Amino acid sequence: MRLTIPPIAFSILTAFAQASPPPPAELVLRNGKIVTLDPAAPLAQALAARGGRIVAVGSNGAVGPFIGPQTQVIDLHGMLAIPGFIEGHGHFTGLGEYHLGLDLRGARDWDAIVAQVVDAVKRAKPGEWIVGRGWHQSKWDRAPSPNVEGFPLHASLSRISPDNPVMLTHASGHAAFVNAAAMRAAGITRATVNPAGGEILKDSQGEPTGLLRETAEGLATGAYSRWRDLRPAADRLAELRRVIDLASTECLSKGITTFEDAGSSLAVADVFRSMARNSQLRLRLWVMLSGSDPGVETSLDRYRTVGEGRDRLTIRAIKHYMDGALGSRGAWLIEPYADKPDSRGFNVEDPAEIRKAAELAIQHGYQLCVHAIGDRANRETLDIYEEAFRAHPDKTDLRWRIEHAQHLSAADIPRFGKLGVIAAMQGVHCTSDAPFVIERLGAERAQEGAYVWRKLLDSGAVVGNGTDTPVEDVSPLACFYASVTRRPKGGEPFYPDQRMTREEALRSYTLSNAYAAFEEKLKGSLEPGKLADVTVLSRDILTIPEDQILSTEVAYTIVDGRIAWQRAGR
Repeated sequence: MRLTIPPIAFSILTAFAQASPPPPAELVLRNGKIVTLDPAAPLAQALAARGGRIVAVGSNGAVGPFIGPQTQVIDLHGMLAIPGFIEGHGHFTGLGEYHLGLDLRGARDWDAIVAQVVDAVKRAKPGEWIVGRGWHQSKWDRAPSPNVEGFPLHASLSRISPDNPVMLTHASGHAAFVNAAAMRAAGITRATVNPAGGEILKDSQGEPTGLLRETAEGLATGAYSRWRDLRPAADRLAELRRVIDLASTECLSKGITTFEDAGSSLAVADVFRSMARNSQLRLRLWVMLSGSDPGVETSLDRYRTVGEGRDRLTIRAIKHYMDGALGSRGAWLIEPYADKPDSRGFNVEDPAEIRKAAELAIQHGYQLCVHAIGDRANRETLDIYEEAFRAHPDKTDLRWRIEHAQHLSAADIPRFGKLGVIAAMQGVHCTSDAPFVIERLGAERAQEGAYVWRKLLDSGAVVGNGTDTPVEDVSPLACFYASVTRRPKGGEPFYPDQRMTREEALRSYTLSNAYAAFEEKLKGSLEPGKLADVTVLSRDILTIPEDQILSTEVAYTIVDGRIAWQRAGR
């Protein structure tokens, strides 16, 4: 028997259904300024989340029905809520490891670094390696004496640490300074030949100074890794878990809900996958596999991971290096360095190998991400990408990335937009490097193509943002400030015509980074159906005076609709 509902009864039932309250939300934010980056509804007062997703965005009144007896309600008192910050390029385990070694970022001269090593030697066990990171010779108040190319000589470290190997990594990560004990462990002598793509800096007598550029750094890091591998596997795993926890805590405290990791080994990826499956990742990771890991080529299908653990982990990119860093004069340039006319920097990976990686990426559904800082490195990378795109015309949305894209030839700037190549840049590098960029490149090249966000955006390119941590502090607010002011500490703006607007800078740290990872349908804006990842700030960085941006604080970091971090006193 067929049941027929009279029209009047049907209308009554429909009205009743429409009047029924929605299921309660688990979290409601009220009385805020919510910037959604959704063009259909760019501003709101309130937001509701349930099951890790946003279920409502609108006025207090519109979101009110989602409040139930168990709903956690946060009164924002007018604070700014934005999509959770996405760190667009950093080194996740490197950030955690930074906390385990010497922090050399604050040293104003070489003597201060030597003093830190003296203290570390007193605490070290016999034969134990002493490691640190963060020094930058171009940011010291005075050059060490004696020096070669502004770098000290190892004797100052070798005297104070004759038995403990010392390895101090440059802020860029593209050079290291070591003592005699570390050189012995690495097998470095005056007869050691420079590896391809690197240099063992030597003095006028042909003796190693202790400075290892680019791939030469691997001689020391290899010896350090062999020493670490002598420890029991359980100890190594425990340390890695601690490193991940330290990195997670720092990221969450600074409002980061997703971290795009610029190169991890298969062994580290295994730990990420295990943690994702067991709901142990405290924020979201999007991971590039390191192309230098010997097992990567044959493991791509096995490691490809999208949205593991409730969208906590994605692995679908490969990372390669075309050149080094500008600060250590390792960036590969078309013309010689202005302050070292006998050098154009270093090509650290054979372009033929990167062409091979391009084909592998297409075959296995991976994004290709290539580190390129100098104008020659960027041109070579764009050429490889263009060749691959031409060979595979059916692949129209690959979203391959150039990591850094710092120094470009004017002829190559439009190619990013034309080819659809993501410029994964770091705003804070501009203000951090500004004191030595003109010294390295000369004023004409610096103006033409150094950190040209405005030119890239105007060409139609997607520009992401990040910090390259631990090269820089992982703070998105410091990077946002750099992006909208281009003002170095205590200096004048560095080519201010290339500044981003505040909305562009916010977009570069949220929706553009999500797009650069094929995740714009999941995150990057605050819309119903998307992941409930939100950062709440103490001030409105879109409107306050520039000089107040750096003193703005993160009040809440929300991941999956749950508070993952909150400022003390909240």
